[in-house]
Amino acid sequence: MDGELFPRERTVIAPGAVHVPDWLGPARQAELLAACRAWARPPAGLRTVRTPGGGVMSARQVCLGLHWYPYGYARVAVDGDGAPVKPMPGRLVELGREAVAAAYGEPPAPGEAYDIALINFYDGDARMGMHRDAEERSQAPVVSLSLGDSCVFRFGNPDSRGRPYQDVELRSGDLFVFGGPSRQAYHGVPKVLPGTGPPELGLTGRLNITLRVGGLR
Repeated sequence: MDGELFPRERTVIAPGAVHVPDWLGPARQAELLAACRAWARPPAGLRTVRTPGGGVMSARQVCLGLHWYPYGYARVAVDGDGAPVKPMPGRLVELGREAVAAAYGEPPAPGEAYDIALINFYDGDARMGMHRDAEERSQAPVVSLSLGDSCVFRFGNPDSRGRPYQDVELRSGDLFVFGGPSRQAYHGVPKVLPGTGPPELGLTGRLNITLRVGGLR
């Protein structure tokens, strides 16, 4: 945000959970947004996620590498059009490695190649309830990248959806990585802040790109 008195700094939110503000510059944000728009087109494109209990997630999603559905993974869009999932792009594999190095000061362990991407689109009214990323066999850190409107990101603890938790404002270009003791922490998005994204990006709403190592193949 222009005109801030103090620059935002890298912050350790919890053991293994690191927020790196403004990690993606404007050019990389624009490049990633263009790619997300291409990935979101059918087949196996952006879809509405329905839970087994009949609920509907307000954030829409597209998957790469493997298709996530509540609560597992498949090679086809089992709760969408049934098409084979798009492959995990090499640029995202490398982006995951860069992100972990930026957050932790060292790259992922050998063999921890990011092979799944979940891309969630939030409009101004969308939310994400407290949940854990628990369907992966690998405990490699989760990488989260934000584009567009800012949001309140609630990062909790591994034991319950309740307190203690910490609310962090994630803005366009921000990086958040959580692994180690925080890999199974509950987290969610209670609020999106409409109209806060950089105008030059040309995105109304928020995109969250989440990279994971499945350990499933």
